[in-house]
Amino acid sequence: MVSEKFVLPHNCPEIMAMKNEWFAAKELIGIAGLPSSTQGINLMARRENWLSRRRKGVQGKALEYHIDSLPTGVKNLLVLREEPAIYEAGRQDPLAVWIEYYYHLSDSERGQVMAFLMREGMDSLLTWIAEKNKQ
Repeated sequence: MVSEKFVLPHNCPEIMAMKNEWFAAKELIGIAGLPSSTQGINLMARRENWLSRRRKGVQGKALEYHIDSLPTGVKNLLVLREEPAIYEAGRQDPLAVWIEYYYHLSDSERGQVMAFLMREGMDSLLTWIAEKNKQ
């Protein structure tokens, strides 16, 4: 039984962002109190009017069921079982980062930065940054 404090809302972003929103009966067997056979899953789905569609690439009457039709406890467990998205943070070229940041400055800020660099030079800027980081 799933504790109420772990119940996700119907319009939960985690559910909406899932890679797989359709599940075959054999994938649902025994999850969070569901029946232990595909026949039992299909009977329950018919009885509770789960949203279904024909499985692609499978002969016969194989159906799959949409996650929004499933009981809340089942949805929660399916969300928790899904592998997290893989994020790869590649190194960015420092010049590209600087240019991007520079173009986000206002015209006034750009002028001040350029005036400082022309007057004081890059070494002074780096020294100033190092002093700020010590504080």
